Amino acid sequence: MVGAGTGHLSFARGPFQAQVPDWVPMDKDTVVLLSGVVEIGLGLTLLFNKRHRALVGLGLAAFFVAVFPGNLHQYDKHLSAFGLDTDTKRLVRLFFQPVLMGWALWSTGAWKARR
Repeated sequence: MVGAGTGHLSFARGPFQAQVPDWVPMDKDTVVLLSGVVEIGLGLTLLFNKRHRALVGLGLAAFFVAVFPGNLHQYDKHLSAFGLDTDTKRLVRLFFQPVLMGWALWSTGAWKARR
């Protein structure tokens, strides 16, 4: 998460902008920068705050839900970024997003804590 967030703030800003839906009422670069800050914050909190790990896992899963419309936008508009240069690759990524959500819940113990 820290690495991906760093990409939002530096070398991968352009590709991340391809994922910001046109209906978002903010400048695409601003959205990329803000989401990068959130990713870095979530990643650092996971690394250094073991006490609230399950809560951060819920936040991370929510973050993956929040960015899912960007993945739909990239697929719908046929935008190439991050090696997703075919509709098939972009479609497969859509099915991978729920896996990331589940991983965030499972790996942080949020799934168990929820029960």
